[in-house]
Amino acid sequence: MYKGGEKVLNPTLFFYIIPFYHIHHRDPSITMSPPSATGFETATIALQSQDGVDTAAAAMGSKFPTPRKFDDKLKEREYLKGRLILAYRIFAKLGYDEGVAGHITLRDPVEPTSFWVNPFGVAWPLLKASDLILVNAAGEIVDGGPVRLLNKAAYMIHHAVHTARPEVNCVAHSHSIYGRTFCALGRELDIITQDACAFYNDHALYDSFKGVVLGEEEGQEIAAALGGKKAALLQNHGLLTCGLSIESTVFWFTSLEKCCHAQLMADAAAGGRGGVTVKVNDKEAEFTGKAIGTETAGWFSALPAFAVMEKEVEEGYDQ
Repeated sequence: MYKGGEKVLNPTLFFYIIPFYHIHHRDPSITMSPPSATGFETATIALQSQDGVDTAAAAMGSKFPTPRKFDDKLKEREYLKGRLILAYRIFAKLGYDEGVAGHITLRDPVEPTSFWVNPFGVAWPLLKASDLILVNAAGEIVDGGPVRLLNKAAYMIHHAVHTARPEVNCVAHSHSIYGRTFCALGRELDIITQDACAFYNDHALYDSFKGVVLGEEEGQEIAAALGGKKAALLQNHGLLTCGLSIESTVFWFTSLEKCCHAQLMADAAAGGRGGVTVKVNDKEAEFTGKAIGTETAGWFSALPAFAVMEKEVEEGYDQ
């Protein structure tokens, strides 16, 4: 579309345009899929950009939004704590809270071996930034709000993931209903929808359950099972996602929850008719995953939910 005589990328067309590029935040070389996968001729575009979404937008002559950057780490900390509160409020709105279970952690930009997390037992819809607690590598609460209780399982799981994955800044885990239901099947997700393609070869199964995670060994086993992927299905337990940003981590979790829901329904419907669900073939799954499964695509996809929640929460949530 055109605005003021200039050609402007329509954001609503983003995910129709973006699949024509292989976008990955670790790979600046972006190559189109073969004709068999897209119906278009192959093409290679050499672009220098850190973020896939911004790269694609730049290729079309438009500036695309990117995460905020800070020179002052203390200001970055305060901003990110506010975003973490929005993440908890989103999870609460979606019904992901189950009593006192579940946690989302943020690597502290000031002291990267420590992370911010919700205090144990405080309802997610009531959380403010000043309630969050800062936990160091030894599992000690070194800063935070008036309720300084730490869920030990949160420390054991999240510390292990943050330690094994130094690039990861956020980790989310909760006992969401469809995630924990699907995790009782002890299997990986089938790639049966376009949305599921974001997790093609990018989610893992932790095929063990030893009760509440109270020991370092199981936390390390979960981190090892996750490996370099963005999501894990914890058998008989629930979902875990991670990302370079709070937003991408939240989007991967909400999307994976919906994918679990979709597969549970599709498998039940197919089974009731004596059939099986139709899976996306590997070539198309890989191609689509490279378009919608990148870190920046996850960050961008979460922006609407964060914008809505920012309007819904009370003033001072980030204080």
